[in-house]
This record gives sequence, C-alpha cells and structure tokens, in this order.
Amino acid sequence: MIKSKKLILYGSRDIDNIPELRVLPDKKKFDLKVISQVLPFRTNNYVVEELIDWDNIPNDPIYQLTFMQKGMLEPEQFDTIARLINENAEPRKIKAAANKIRYSLNPHPAGQLTANVPLMDDEPVRGVQHKYRETCLVFPSSGQTCHAYCTFCFRWAQFVGMTNLKFATDESKRFQTYIKDHKEISDVLFTGGDPMVMTLQKLEAYLLPLLAPEFDHVRNIRIGTKSLSYWPYKYVTDRNADGFLRLFEKVVNAGKHLVFMGHFSHWVELETDIVREAIKRVRNTGVEIRSQSPVLKRINDSAEIWERMWKTQLKQGIIPYYMFVERDTGTRKYFEIPLARAFEIFRNSYKKVSGLYRTVRGPSMSASPGKVVIEGISEINGEKVFVLNLLQGRNPDWVRRPFFAKYDEKATWLNHLRPASGEEKFFFEDELEMMMKKKKKLMKDFIEELEVSQDIETGAA
Repeated sequence: MIKSKKLILYGSRDIDNIPELRVLPDKKKFDLKVISQVLPFRTNNYVVEELIDWDNIPNDPIYQLTFMQKGMLEPEQFDTIARLINENAEPRKIKAAANKIRYSLNPHPAGQLTANVPLMDDEPVRGVQHKYRETCLVFPSSGQTCHAYCTFCFRWAQFVGMTNLKFATDESKRFQTYIKDHKEISDVLFTGGDPMVMTLQKLEAYLLPLLAPEFDHVRNIRIGTKSLSYWPYKYVTDRNADGFLRLFEKVVNAGKHLVFMGHFSHWVELETDIVREAIKRVRNTGVEIRSQSPVLKRINDSAEIWERMWKTQLKQGIIPYYMFVERDTGTRKYFEIPLARAFEIFRNSYKKVSGLYRTVRGPSMSASPGKVVIEGISEINGEKVFVLNLLQGRNPDWVRRPFFAKYDEKATWLNHLRPASGEEKFFFEDELEMMMKKKKKLMKDFIEELEVSQDIETGAA
C-alpha cells in the first residue's frame, strides 16, 4: 500500500532548514546560497527523502541534478556575489549583480525569445514558439515553475524573477487563435517550466479547447514534464489524482494522441514504488510516455547508465526518445562533455540493446538551424569528420541532408564545428542568416523593448 505524501517545497530561503543538508559543511551550504542568488533553486521532500543517497554526497547523481555546486558559476562571478553577501549588501545591489551574470549566461539560446516567436497582426504571440512547421510550443502562464529545478536546466531564465526573460502566455488566449489559423500545425507541445504543476482546472483550460472541431488539424498533444520524476504522487495519492487521469482519458477518447514527454535523467528516478505506480496509472489512460534527457557530466555520462535507464523505461512501457547534448546556456560548462564523447556514450549504450529500444535518437543539439544529430564519426579522403544530420529544421528541406564537420575532440556545440572538405560554410548557413535577419527586422520593436528592460534590470539605464 502506497502512503500519501504532502508536497513540501524547498527554496533558497530554506537551505538551513532542510534536515538532510545537516551533513554538509557550512561552507558548502554557503556556496549553495551564493549560487541560488543567480540561478533558480527548488527541490522538494520526495527528491530529498526518496531519490538522493545522502551517503554519497556530493557524487550522488540526483544531488548533482538538484543541488547547485560552486563550479556552476565562473570563479569571478561566484566571488562577486559571495563578497556582496559577506558585506551584507542591500538586496537591490545583489540583484543587480546577479542580473548582469544572468545576461552573460545566454539565457535564451537558439533564438527562443525572438526568432522562434511567431507574429499575428504584426504583434508577437506571447507564450508561443513556432520553430518547426508542424510543431507549436505553448508556455502556459500557470505552468512556468516545477516541482524541483534541474541544475542543468536550459530554461532556467523562466524561474529567476526577471519579467523580460520569462516566456509565458498572456490571458487573451491569442495563442489559441494562432493555432486555429495555422492548419499546418499537427502537434502542440505544452512546456515550461512544467505544465503538470498546474491545477486540474488550469490544465483543463489549456487542453479541452483543443478538442473542438476547429482544432481538428491538431492530432498530437504533448506535455513536457518531469513530474513523474519529481512528484509522482500527483497521479496516485494527491487530491485530484483521479481527476487528472479522467482528463487524460477524455483527451484520448476524443481522438487526440496525448503524449507525456517525460524528462528522466537517471535510472534512479524510475525505481521507486511510487513512480512505478504513477507510470502505470498514466499509461492506463491511453497516454503514451516518451523519455528524453541531455547527457550530463557527473550525472549520466556513461553508457552503462543510459543502457540501464533505457531498459528500465521500456520495461515500464516508456519509449526512449532523445539523448540531447547539454545546451549552450546557464551551467553548461559544469555539465557539458565533448561531442565526440557524447557520441561514444550513445553508440556504446545503443549497441547493447535490441531494436525495441532503438527508437531513441541522439546525441542531438537543439541549435539555431534545428535539431542537429551526430550520426557518426568517419573518415573522408583521409580527413576525420563528424557525420551530421538535421532531424528537424527551420526549413523542412534541410531535414535528412547529411553534412560533415571537421573532427574536433574538444568541440561541445555546433558553433564550435567547421565544415569539412574545404567547404566555407555548412549548406544551411546562408539561408539561416537571411531568416534571422528577416525575423529580426519584423521583431525590431519587440527586441528594442527587451534591450531597454535589460538595461533597467542591470542598472545600466
């Protein structure tokens, strides 16, 4: 019999009150307090009590996944905030210094805040990204937080209290009009944050309108969530657990393909009794669960971890979907590994599993042109190269056109790579540059508004 648990959230103000943190030296707790002035920190009693092995600190993967470490900031950045705290500086001074650091961390990579935002009636559609023709991302205003924050999160800027960096729908529901008018959209992905922090009533307000006849072109509804990892009680013993399951059944019975894009970074997240029960209950409604995660130094950078994670997932009916490369934002320097190493991990785990697990794609970079996957490392005319492909592209014609980059054992992202065989540019670069210039021109007023608010936030105005 699974016992219910009341959700207890811990933030930066609770660092001294988390019982398990008593094992840490005061200096380590101070480090956490410093970094939480810049990057978002939140965890909860399930993560702390049931997922972390406190006898393996600081090496425990879930501890690294949820508790910030000193190396996640550059030394000078850390020292700046630490000095201000030790001087008992005014909160506004600490905030201004933190904001300057935040803007230096590439808060919205790959054009998320400008190039991916669609226009309607010459105005940006708030809370929507439409980078790929068939897929529209929606950021519900009530879902821009999580049950716990991942330290690697590429959407960390959503959670630090800087309004101009936060990406969310407004109350006008213009996003519904946009989706209704764009019949090429077959997939709507609700993301965040985590949409599954929303109340049942709030989630219904986003899902149920898509069942109306004017949205018949929307065949697939996806929900990007880590709730199964960080708060599986939501689907088992929480007050509205059965209500959420009935909502999922209603969406599925209406003919929509409802998918949880489950974020699982380590097999530990899949092996408690409560998560097994939550997965079973969600799947019994007709919801499909697919899994994805970046490959991360200190957390899952071994083929053995990925092999066990995929096998555990498939045993529970979860479809392995993506291995991502850590994105070029936030704490990436702490977690990133060379692309060559990422491919080695993928290949060595992939070759140890049967075809049923080989639904997974990777290692994949969600970069400006699209999702760029490393297909292999080879040799052409005596030159060692990365074999690359686009699984998704801003221009659909770019998809599945193999291209080659010079092998670079230190490269960790697409912009570190150079074309092979004497080529000056990758085949998509000229067209991509034109796309970006055109979008920048269309978004001119919006971009200027962001730049002014950035100056105000950092005290530069």
